[in-house]
Amino acid sequence: MELRTLRYFVAVAEELHFGRAAARLHMSQPPLSRAIRRLEAEIGAALFDRSSAGVALTPAGAVLLDEARALLDHADRARVRVATAAGAATLTVGLLGDSTDPGVTRLAGAYRRRHPHVEIRVRETDLTDPTCGLSAGLVDVALTRGPFDGTGLTVRELRADPVGALLRTDDPLAGRASLRLADLADRHWFRFPAGTDPRWQAYWNGARPREGPVVRAVQECRQAVLWNGTVGVTLLDHEPGAGLTVVPLVDMEPSRVVLAWPEGDPNPLVRSFVGAAIAAYRG
Repeated sequence: MELRTLRYFVAVAEELHFGRAAARLHMSQPPLSRAIRRLEAEIGAALFDRSSAGVALTPAGAVLLDEARALLDHADRARVRVATAAGAATLTVGLLGDSTDPGVTRLAGAYRRRHPHVEIRVRETDLTDPTCGLSAGLVDVALTRGPFDGTGLTVRELRADPVGALLRTDDPLAGRASLRLADLADRHWFRFPAGTDPRWQAYWNGARPREGPVVRAVQECRQAVLWNGTVGVTLLDHEPGAGLTVVPLVDMEPSRVVLAWPEGDPNPLVRSFVGAAIAAYRG
């Protein structure tokens, strides 16, 4: 069994959908399906039940998934050890500003336990650069939020978080159980500077042009609401701070935590980081 084929298998097993797995692997579906068929023939057992209802792992597939993850993890660790011996054991990670996500804490601990001799350099950026320097080649991997222009990047979703409208506690809408974007149509919103990734800007502005103060950091967003009565979008479970409240937005897509790295086979440190991140956010 080739490691590449096992990576294909793990992608299908985790997605339980050949189309989504192919998109994740940046390949078309037919060669992915052929690779899985060859693997099944090599093993001598069906790995997936395929039906009109979807794709499910067979008992043999469930066993192989555990074994494949262990083998791939071992291979990644071997690559990292070689990189360490070669003096290339430094990884630069980009993080979006105000990163208090418990998933980051779990990931940092897990990666440190895996690779105690790897030096992690962290580049934390403000809200004007959702790729955290990755597009500019300043970091090796970014732990951030979408959406943004992913040209030349591989992007893997880790989690989806519901969002809400950030308001002053004395705002007329603050007592509502929920809101729709139309309820905020005539209000000023905080905005990001000109030149910010348009997909990113459009998401946080509810997919339409807005008027209001320009901000760069999370704390500036909060202050814009507190001092000006501006509205904006924030994570539903974030503590807004004194004088502020968050009301759920029922017609807005969740904010997605994503991992991004350059397209192609990543260096062993990045590959191991990706595996650790998936495990940390799965937990």
